[in-house]
Formats: sequence, structure tokens, C-alpha cells
Amino acid sequence: MEHIQHLKCVKCGREHTADETLYTCLDCGIDGTLDVIYDMTVVAQRFLKHRWNQRQSAPTSIWRYLDLLPVQDTRYIPNLQIGWTPLYDCRDFAEQYSRQRGVTFPRYLCIKDDGRNPTASFKDRASAMAVVKAKELGKEVITCASTGNAASSLAGLAASMGITTYIFVPETAPTAKVAQLLMYGANVIMVKGSYDQAFDLCLQASDTWGWYSRNSGYNPYLGEGKKTAALEICEQLDWEVPDKVFVSVGDGCIIGGMWKGFCDLYELGMITRRPQMIGVQAEGANPLVTAFESGQAIRPVDHPTTLADSIAVGYPRDAAKALRAVRDSKGRMISVSDAQILDAMKTLARNTGVFAEPAGATAFAGLQKLAEQSLIDKDERVTVVVTGNGLKDIDTAIRTAGKPFLVEPDFASVQEIIATIRS
Repeated sequence: MEHIQHLKCVKCGREHTADETLYTCLDCGIDGTLDVIYDMTVVAQRFLKHRWNQRQSAPTSIWRYLDLLPVQDTRYIPNLQIGWTPLYDCRDFAEQYSRQRGVTFPRYLCIKDDGRNPTASFKDRASAMAVVKAKELGKEVITCASTGNAASSLAGLAASMGITTYIFVPETAPTAKVAQLLMYGANVIMVKGSYDQAFDLCLQASDTWGWYSRNSGYNPYLGEGKKTAALEICEQLDWEVPDKVFVSVGDGCIIGGMWKGFCDLYELGMITRRPQMIGVQAEGANPLVTAFESGQAIRPVDHPTTLADSIAVGYPRDAAKALRAVRDSKGRMISVSDAQILDAMKTLARNTGVFAEPAGATAFAGLQKLAEQSLIDKDERVTVVVTGNGLKDIDTAIRTAGKPFLVEPDFASVQEIIATIRS
């Protein structure tokens, strides 16, 4: 990987060679998450001179950005199509929303629907990188801890490459996500405890048996997969960078990875500015919001409580990168209630056709909250990232959407129901 210069610790700044450590800083340990630093001279020669003259023939997946990814052997790229998810122009909806709710909403609103990935979540971008790196290292087993999406994502990507997986999930993981894991053939270990406890057990297991770890905030290559969403947004907008990008936040890996993507493009001269990153957490699991607002160190939440299971994280493992993304971009961290998340789910589905799981709709709930507080300018260009499909948590969706109408098998019953609906 001659285009990778080194791995750099976010905490202490120590530089490591790519073969010196698999995961974290040798000085800072588990708290020393690493950035993948590229030789941008080499990247520019490939990425700018060759790729961008042949965009029509480039893969419609994350691999169209191969020169900005830490891939050594392209034989190990999964066949599943990951990334290049749709970016919907929602200006008509934004105008309608502004009129109906009496708030200032961004005139230029785009929704990035990452629920369209193979296992229906954003996490496929990271899992693709984990599978490639595991194969390059000759690893036959991959493990991770997850509230659901990272787990099902890894299980699906690993299944496509014939790799064994051991997955640790909290007992509260939604049934649909556990079903995905089992269908993909994963060895599922359900922990009677929190995600954070599952994470710690997973690390012990990977250390004990030498399994490759796909854990967020631990494996430095996951963020490189996640940054591809930022690369796509810029290209899909013809290099007109949004003013604000809203992202739901749990461990902090997605917002941190996306910020790195914008920074990489900025360093290459592909974009002339970078967006403000707006991280959105659930009120019952918002340690990053507290840290951002207080300017102090992370204080873990012992018992995170929110229906948005994918971001129900009490101890964010990628806190340093997440806070850096928000602070360096002059953005902010905000929290929203579960009620606001449910409203966002319905609003998105009924006005844009994008069916988001609770965590996937949390970013949009953040936009709604800032609009209600008059903190959004109507001329701003805003992109909201939906990180997971609503079918991931069908129980919450059903409770939110309401029940169907039950009628007798005769038209008179239908007429009666229709009259009730219209009244």
C-alpha cells in the first residue's frame, strides 16, 4: 500500500507504519484510535489524473474511490454492491414542510438513503473494508460487537466471501437484525447486558482466539469505508459541497469517517470548502453532546435508553474523531427525544418515501429541531444521511405508523371505513 504513509494516533500523535499495529496506538492502547494518512502526491497522480477522466466507466460502488482506500489486493473486494446510494433532491418537500409547520427549512435539502445498501444500512461501507483487510491478512474469522446493524452488515459481507463470523449483540437487539445474523450463518452470542458490555467481551474473544476485529472506534480501517459516503455526496452534487451535513451518532465512527472524507477531498483540491458536521444523538444516550457542550472529557452513560437501538451507546469508542469532526467543522452536537425521532420517521416516510429505522431518522429529527429553534437559514444547502432502513426495526415502525383497517369481506364495510377515513 505505497499510497499509505502511516497510521497516526488521534490522542498523542504517534505515527505507526501500516504493519506495526492492527488496531490502536501502541502507546495509548484502546483509547488511541488511529487515522489512516495517505501520501496525497501518489493519490493525486492516480485519483485526479486517471480516475476523473473516466468517471462513466468507474464502478457504481465505494470502489470507484479505490485510490483513496487502503486496499492492497483487489481480489478480496466483495461482489455485493456497496455504496453509491441515492441522494434525493427534496426541495419540494422542504418548501411544503416550511409552509405547513411555520418554520424556516433549508431550501436545498437532500436525503442520502444508505438503507439501500446490501444489508440495508450504512455499516456495509465499513464491513466491506473489514472483510478486505481480514482476507489480506489471511484471517479466517471476523468478530464484532454491535447493537445490530454493524453485526448484520459484517455477517452479510463475510458470508459473501466465505468467512466465519462470531457476533456479540445485547439481548435487546431488534428481532429483525438478529434474524439477519442467523440467516447469514453468523455465530450469534447474545449478551445479557448492554452494547458496551458486549463490546468488551468481543475484544477479549478476539484477543484470546486471534480473530480479526471489526469493532468501531478500534479498527482504523472502518472509517475509511465510512468516508466514502462523503465522497459520494460531493460527486453526486457535482462538487457543490453542502453547508451542513446531519448524521446520527452512536459510537461516533460515521461522523468521524465522513469528516475525513471531506478533508481528503479538500486536501486534493476537489472541493474548495468543507461542510459543518451536525451530530445528532438520542437524549437517553448522548454522552458526546454533553462532552461537546461542556468542553470536558467523555462521561459515559451507564444505562443508555432510547428506542433508536443503533445509537444506544453509553461509551462512544470513537469519541475523539467524532468531537474533532464537529469542532473542526464549526458544527455542533445536539440531542433529540424519542418522540422527535418517531415524528421524523413518519415525516420522512410520508413525504419523501424514505423508510428509516429510528437511528436512521435521528439525523432528520436533528434538522427539525434546529429549524424549530430558528437555527437554519432558508438558503442553506443541507444533506441528511439516513443510515438504516425501517425494516430493521419493524416493531417500532408498526407502533409509530398505526394499525390497518379491518373490514368484513363486503363492499358496504369498505364504504363505511372510507367514510370514516374521509371525515
